[in-house]
Parts: sequence; structure tokens; C-alpha cells
Amino acid sequence: MSNSLVKPYLKWAGGKRQLLPELKKYLPQKLNSYRYYEPFVGAGAVFFDKQPKKAVINDNNTQLMLTYKVIKRSVDELIEALMIHNKKNNEEYFYEIRSKDRDTKAFNALSDIEKAARLIFLNKTCYNGLYRVNSQGLFNAPYGRYANPSICDEPVLRAINKYLAENEEIEILNGDFADAVQTADDKAFAYFDPPYHSADNTNFTGYQAEKFGNEEQTRLRNVYVELTERGVKCLLSNSDTDFIRELYADSRFDIISVTAKRAINSDAAGRGNVKEVLIKNWM
Repeated sequence: MSNSLVKPYLKWAGGKRQLLPELKKYLPQKLNSYRYYEPFVGAGAVFFDKQPKKAVINDNNTQLMLTYKVIKRSVDELIEALMIHNKKNNEEYFYEIRSKDRDTKAFNALSDIEKAARLIFLNKTCYNGLYRVNSQGLFNAPYGRYANPSICDEPVLRAINKYLAENEEIEILNGDFADAVQTADDKAFAYFDPPYHSADNTNFTGYQAEKFGNEEQTRLRNVYVELTERGVKCLLSNSDTDFIRELYADSRFDIISVTAKRAINSDAAGRGNVKEVLIKNWM
């Protein structure tokens, strides 16, 4: 039985909580009989909803994946650190914590627990939950001015800790999406939720310093084709643009139109109901 407390502990641009009911229609039946791969795990909405016992989760964002590792191995210390942030939360304190990555030496001296608590605190208190970094990789979202943000959701953190600790065949990686699926075979299922393509370059992709442009989208398509040829069941989410439809114009792929509700975007026009596609490689 799945635990309803195992759910995203962060707000994340492109998160799939709103799309889950639609997306789950296209997941393989008996998903737990497959090894689950999610190379762009983000806040983990699909991963936490399905709670696979065998999985490889990955993201290129080092600080994000550190939070998963810390929750798995040091949840008590993480909760203690978040409680301290919770007591001190105000605008001045927010900018003090935000500025810690401006001094590389000082930031590197922080413990993994301190770094993980910092990211969760900033995510819960910054404007619109918009985890955003500049071209140097420095966090730059402003203070959110929330009356009572849930900085430390202890029951959720403890439930995730228990889930990750009890399932030894869950790997937590921090690297390139192509490397994350190298071990996938015909007994695997991979869900891809990359930074979305933007025809007019307005979609928010600032959760990491490196951009995910057309070349990366094409490289992802090539990996998707390779996995298809290896017999790996794959599902991919992306924007409904001409570029993406042309990229995946392959008779082996089923392109499904869906509508998603987006609450996080750097541009207000990008919030609300938006058109997306799901690309499925099996019938």
C-alpha cells in the first residue's frame, strides 16, 4: 500500500501534481513490476505518487538531489535545522540565507544538512515557490512575504525517509539524463519530464544555470529513440509546440494532447491552463 504522506516536499517549476490524474492514464499497468527511471525528477510528483520499490531518480540540479539524499540518511538533523529556519523566518533573514552561495568557499564549508535545509527554506519562503538561479548558478528569487509558510513539514519528511530507507533498490543520482538511463532494459519504464521547449523562449527554465535549448531537446529525443530500440517503455512530457511534434514524428510514438494547470512561471502569461503533450512509445 502506498503512503499518502509520501509526496513532494518542494514546489518546483513544471511539477506534475496537477497533471497526475491525466498522466496516470498512460503509465504501464503493474508499474511495480518494472524498474522505474526518472532522469528529470524535480519535486518527484510522479515518483512519490507511484512509490516504486526499484527506481533510479536523477536530476542535474546538485542542490536539489542533495535534499533527497539528506532526507534519506539524516532526516532528524534536517528537521532540526529547518525548525531553526522556521523560528527566524523574516525578510532580512531570508536574504541572509539566500546570500550564502555568493561566497563559494563559505558555501562549500556548509554541511550537506545545512545546504539541504537552506534549499528547502528558500523554496518555501521565496516568491511563488520559484526556485531560480542566474547564469552563475546563484539563487536569485525574491522573498515571498507569506504569513505562515510550511517550512518544516515533519510528517512528510519522515514518511519520505521511511520510504527511501526501506527500499534499498532506489538509486539517487545527480548527473546527465542520458547517463541516468544507461542501465535501463526491457524490464524498465522511464518517465521523462525535461525543461519544456519554448518556441518564443519565455518558458521558465531557470532552476539550473545551464539552459535546455533545441540541441538538448534533440539529444533527449535521440536517447528516447535508443531506449525505444532497447525495448524500454517510455513516457515523456513536453510543451505542445511544432518543434516537439516534429522532433517526435515517428510512427512508433503516440503523441497525446493534454491540458495542464501551471502555477509557477516567471511570466504571468505562462500560468493557468497550458497545452502540453505526452509522448508514449508503446501501444
